Amino acid sequence: MISSALLTDFYSLTMAQGYWKNKMDNKAIFEMFFRRHPFGGGFSIFAGLGPLLETLRNFSFFPGDIDYLRDLKFFEKPFLDYLRDFRFTGSLWAMDEGTVIFPQEPLIRISGGLIECQIIEGMLLNIINFQSLIATKTARVWLATGKGSVMEFGLRRAQGPDGAMSASRAAFIGGASGTSNVLAGKELDIPVLGTMAHSWIMAFPSEEEAFQAYADLYPEFPVFLIDTYDTLRSGAPNAIKVGKRVAAKGKNFGVRLDSGDIHYLSVQVRKLLDEAGFPNARIAVSNDLDESIIQTLTDAGAPINSWGVGTRMVTGGYDSAFTGVYKLTAREDASGKLIPAIKFSDNPEKTTNPGLKQVWRLRDNQGMSVADVLNLEDDDGPANPFERGKRYVFWHPSADYRHFYHTLDGAAEPLLKLRIENGNPISPQPSLEEIRRHTMADLGTFDNSYKRILNPHIFKVSITEELRQLKLDLIRSYLGDLV
Repeated sequence: MISSALLTDFYSLTMAQGYWKNKMDNKAIFEMFFRRHPFGGGFSIFAGLGPLLETLRNFSFFPGDIDYLRDLKFFEKPFLDYLRDFRFTGSLWAMDEGTVIFPQEPLIRISGGLIECQIIEGMLLNIINFQSLIATKTARVWLATGKGSVMEFGLRRAQGPDGAMSASRAAFIGGASGTSNVLAGKELDIPVLGTMAHSWIMAFPSEEEAFQAYADLYPEFPVFLIDTYDTLRSGAPNAIKVGKRVAAKGKNFGVRLDSGDIHYLSVQVRKLLDEAGFPNARIAVSNDLDESIIQTLTDAGAPINSWGVGTRMVTGGYDSAFTGVYKLTAREDASGKLIPAIKFSDNPEKTTNPGLKQVWRLRDNQGMSVADVLNLEDDDGPANPFERGKRYVFWHPSADYRHFYHTLDGAAEPLLKLRIENGNPISPQPSLEEIRRHTMADLGTFDNSYKRILNPHIFKVSITEELRQLKLDLIRSYLGDLV
């Protein structure tokens, strides 16, 4: 875990020195949100909160960091003296890690001095963006398998050692059953999984001898890699030979395919195993899989029991970054009053939603999620603004003409919860397994139309009339100042 506060963008420090020199360390509110789902999907998964909170607890400038900044000859000595004692003393609200999330809604809210809020920006986005990307990718893979067994095999293709560890953690949150990364197993308590490489087979005089040696070494449930030479004429027959000896001892076995036409080969191998009297022998597959390939295989009825996914899971595949951003939404003026702030843009999707906000997830009377609504709140916390049985009008986050009416017939749940108060964590963090279970349970509250791999339905994220009016007033005020 990197705890040096040098894990920040250089402009954060140049601005911090400017704020410090101009005595502008007044209270500020920043929010982290994202602008679009990766992979053309209809949902994303919030991940990385645990590492973020741990990093914030220790985030500081070490003596060597101060020496480095001094040598840059860009910062004044009094400001460097200020940085020596830097600690995060603000407050942080966030959604539960593993929550299903959508564009434009705040995932994290930071309240603190302007300087500390600015310094932590790069680190916060680095942690949350990457882990949310990988957790989202894995959830899509897991759903494509029909909520089956997914093994994360990405260590060798991950973006460096830290990328591998972060990806293993996020993939487990997203639905992977385990990882091939042994260090992640030790440090994060994720189940470790794996069988054998082609080199094991090639190191023995024959394929059968290689399988037998492996079965002797790991007799409880050996899995044989059967595509080293010829899957159907060599690998599967030899696996069946050795499998009979395994079965004679009352144990089961499996086979793994790592190349070729996975659909055709899995069907043929299943037939050979069944004809040999092993209907319970399992078939695992790997080989550059992603959710689209897996969806095609499951739709075709391929008889596959578990899936090993590596490169396209831990790197994000064709969508290599999560679009999370961090924006100022309110600041304290000279009188101590908190005033809303807005970033205005010619692109309506990039015009931010101002003020201190809460995200409410509205559910129907069956507990299914129907919409997320952003509303303004004060520092006292989320008093529920919604009444069951009442009809509301909610507006598109862009504050244009788009809106819908909804009569609340279920619960309204606040998603942002206080995690750090005045620099101090206020509650213990859940285990990784608990976060993983939350992901699966939360996904279960959304209709399948939102979770389709292709052309998903768009989940409604809206703003209240009060927030819409504030946004329009600030836009009019800004435009009025320009004319």
